[in-house]
Amino acid sequence: QVQLVESGGGLVQAGGSLRLSCTASGRTFDTYYMAWFRQAPGKEREFVAGMYWSGGSASYADSVKGRFTVSGDTAKNTVYLQMNSLKPEDTAVYYCQWMTYGPTTYWGQGTQVTVSS
Repeated sequence: QVQLVESGGGLVQAGGSLRLSCTASGRTFDTYYMAWFRQAPGKEREFVAGMYWSGGSASYADSVKGRFTVSGDTAKNTVYLQMNSLKPEDTAVYYCQWMTYGPTTYWGQGTQVTVSS
């Protein structure tokens, strides 16, 4: 009932910036939480940032706090991840997570972020 499309990944040098987007379509009226995860080759998927659709404070992993910002546009059913001061250790496939009251959790297709030293 919900379809997600991610975009914004790419190749950047250390210290650069990228902005990821995740747009939902379909039955989005019951959305309550959105988050970003990432997974490097051979590693477990880890939480990066998240926020409630209704507002409130966002949460971040310690490794990205102060560098990444998660935000949402309710009119566009879109969640963003602004990534600044990127480091090589940020290299991973980034996935958006979309949670509804259904209850259902949806995942984006993933977008590759590669940071060179």
